[in-house]
Amino acid sequence: MTLLAVFRSRAQTLEFVSALRGMGVPVQAVNTPKEAGVGCGISARFEEAFLPRARRALGTGRYSAFQGFLRQAGNTFAYL
Repeated sequence: MTLLAVFRSRAQTLEFVSALRGMGVPVQAVNTPKEAGVGCGISARFEEAFLPRARRALGTGRYSAFQGFLRQAGNTFAYL
């Protein structure tokens, strides 16, 4: 399953993408879907198998703008 990490800050999204890449996670910056309900515009997209690494990266405490994870379900997304 595909997940999105949603942030209220573009800068924090891009920093998170960089951190995940440094942890060996295949990740992309993508447009945030309207279901997220935030105005940042970009999110980090990765596969659910890498969720433990994503949680570890978030644990650094540098991501105050983090809103949550969205899981893709068909053509829509829902918060975990």
